[in-house]
Amino acid sequence: MTSERGKFGTKLGVILATAGSAVGLGNIWRFPYMAGQDGGAAFILIYIGCILLLGIPGMVAEFVVGRHSAANAARAYKNLSHGRPWQIVGYMGVFTSMIILGFYAVVAGWCLQYLVASLWGQLQGDASYVSRYFQEFSSHPVLPAFWTAAFILLTHTVVVKGVRKGIEKTSNLLMPALFVLLVIIVIAACSLPGAGKGVEFLFKPDFSKLTHNVMLDALGQAFFSLSLGTACLCTYASYFSRQTNLLSSAFKIAGIDSLIAILAGLMIFPAAFSVGVNPDSGPSLIFITLPNVFQQAFSAVPGLGYVISILFYALLSLAALTSTISMHEIGTAFFYEELHITRRKGAWIETTACVAIGIVCALSVGAVEGLGLFGKSVMDCCDYLTSNILMPLGSFATCIFLGWYVPRKVLYNEITNWGTLRGRLFGVWLFAIRFVCPLCILIIFLHQMGVF
Repeated sequence: MTSERGKFGTKLGVILATAGSAVGLGNIWRFPYMAGQDGGAAFILIYIGCILLLGIPGMVAEFVVGRHSAANAARAYKNLSHGRPWQIVGYMGVFTSMIILGFYAVVAGWCLQYLVASLWGQLQGDASYVSRYFQEFSSHPVLPAFWTAAFILLTHTVVVKGVRKGIEKTSNLLMPALFVLLVIIVIAACSLPGAGKGVEFLFKPDFSKLTHNVMLDALGQAFFSLSLGTACLCTYASYFSRQTNLLSSAFKIAGIDSLIAILAGLMIFPAAFSVGVNPDSGPSLIFITLPNVFQQAFSAVPGLGYVISILFYALLSLAALTSTISMHEIGTAFFYEELHITRRKGAWIETTACVAIGIVCALSVGAVEGLGLFGKSVMDCCDYLTSNILMPLGSFATCIFLGWYVPRKVLYNEITNWGTLRGRLFGVWLFAIRFVCPLCILIIFLHQMGVF
């Protein structure tokens, strides 16, 4: 069914779609909090350094694998290694992305529920009310599973339309809309009384907080924020044209991803500090803390808190959708190409599997007691397996594969578009892939496992 393979139609489509795969919920809640607690601007500078050190070389490595073979992740590694066992890396990426989509859709479904609740004015109340609302919703036997399945089906409707009519067209709409919503909320938040303290908290460098843990946090954020090790970048690159500048695209995508994360901090901290709330991290930030923050911060203008809340959860839903589209496409491409079926059938296989995973994860959060392993819920287990083991392992193997197995001439041709681009940074990139990136990924893995 190779005739069903598409190509991105424009350079803008390449950038927006691939950047959308990286921009997600982690940009909204994880990056701002880490930047705030780990030294503000000092952390951001370290993070940018880690993007240059690990993020961009790692992205380009996966781009090379995908574009060279113009196939799904498993076949891409197989083609580049001429059938040898390296294809296991591609299979692992497909498996990893399927698990991630399953549990990621749970949180994405929460965003949809909160968007609807905001529209109906159901998030109006004090902090205890908002906290109780989240507890009751997350432990409900039906609603979380319903919204999880709904979000995956929404993703399905985009992916099933193909690369240009589905993924690229939707990304060209969602990414600008996401940016506009973010800027609107940032302007509103920064205009609040006392908002300057929040801006200072995010951007004032505090080098006294720079410890080895902060360095590791920045390195880990650079790795996970760009979706390395999930086969996402590899799959999207298989739709790149031969004229796509891989290095330039990687820089642009990393820049957009970082800009969205920093703007998210400008959205959250000024509003939180204006009402004297020190924002925490994780789901509690966006589902418990921020609804009450928006309500208090914008109370001076009747109805403004209501509008900001709607815009915020619309923003979260868009950010989640751009990520789930890319995750879904990995499995869809794999199934329809390897099973020699239509894209529609391949998409349904992926959707069915991910809905099953997602529903189990949703129920394990609170609806069904004891649904999990080793004292963790199924959702936490899936998160641990993918983030701590599969993603670092997949990215590490990709670096070793390209750095030490694939012929240098093949890599040079891909980086320089067969001699049409200057290859001045090729040697730097190859050194990074051979030595720097594997070391960084090993450090991230050991840090995630609690070794240091």
